[in-house]
Amino acid sequence: MLVVVLELAGLAVFAASGALAAVRARLDVFGVVVLGLTTALGGGVIRDVLLGIHPPTSLRRWPYLLVPVVAALVVFVFHPQFARLRRAVLLADAVGLGLFTVSGTATALATDVPAYTACLIGMTAGIGGGALRDLLLREIPMVLRREIYALAALAGAVFVVAATRAGLPAALVTVIGAALVVTVRLVTVWRQWNAPVARGGWE
Repeated sequence: MLVVVLELAGLAVFAASGALAAVRARLDVFGVVVLGLTTALGGGVIRDVLLGIHPPTSLRRWPYLLVPVVAALVVFVFHPQFARLRRAVLLADAVGLGLFTVSGTATALATDVPAYTACLIGMTAGIGGGALRDLLLREIPMVLRREIYALAALAGAVFVVAATRAGLPAALVTVIGAALVVTVRLVTVWRQWNAPVARGGWE
């Protein structure tokens, strides 16, 4: 139940961020909903495919489709208000990253995969939807740019695996893991810390 609640909250947050990106790109209402759904469901679908869960969870439970559709439509209608909340949107995206990373890692651990596999799948669940969103908008995915995004998700996934193997309560692991991802993401944005890039370039 805890994982389901986390995933639904993450779906709403990521759908809102995808819908805002679609509004900025001047897509119509259908495009806004599609991009919201893709951003919300992409990471979870990739996770389920990697774990051999067929059909993916989001296609077997109607709330997983309804929540992101409603969130996207709300953003489409009230996008001027959301556009003024840049910091709130950034926080929401960080929270979504944390929630999906934690739930993705927990789902992977429940299938008895190795620890390193659970870490990678948890990270992928967190960043997958955003990467698909950027590709649909013909942008370089944020995870491939200088911003520290995937590393924040990986840190949270590693913590969840380590804490779970240590026998800590699931609720505590969830809260601390998500908080770790959110904190790393927001601190790097606030301090403007970026991953290094190659100097110079091709001549």
